Amino acid sequence: MEFFEIIVVIASLIVILFIGYLIGKYITLKHFDDKIPKEREDAIKQSRAVLSGQFSEQIAPYLPDFPFNPTEARFMGKPIDFVVFKGMDEKKIEEIVFVEVKSGQSQLSKIEKSLKSAVENKNVSWHEYKVPDEMTKTK
Repeated sequence: MEFFEIIVVIASLIVILFIGYLIGKYITLKHFDDKIPKEREDAIKQSRAVLSGQFSEQIAPYLPDFPFNPTEARFMGKPIDFVVFKGMDEKKIEEIVFVEVKSGQSQLSKIEKSLKSAVENKNVSWHEYKVPDEMTKTK
């Protein structure tokens, strides 16, 4: 009889665990079935906002109120959207302007704020790098 009782106890535990698994799965699915559509909708809205912001950044120099000559603006993307070389069309650069394009309620990121601070504090310099001759020689 002992062996039979052990088998019954084990079988009962397996059945109880399986029923618990099914109940947990049902509760989880019920919980996520309610949340998933809202989460997807939020993700789509955020994705659209990001994409429209990126699109706006790219076309900003061609918008009517862009304050610089679009042919003098060079897109960088990160950490700043554009560098404008004022006077480049006349072959005499008189000013370099860093331009960050924002839309909606967006604000400067931490890195953008630090770049703005560096420019405003005149922590800007010039460095010329010469490629070693052995890198450019042909054999």
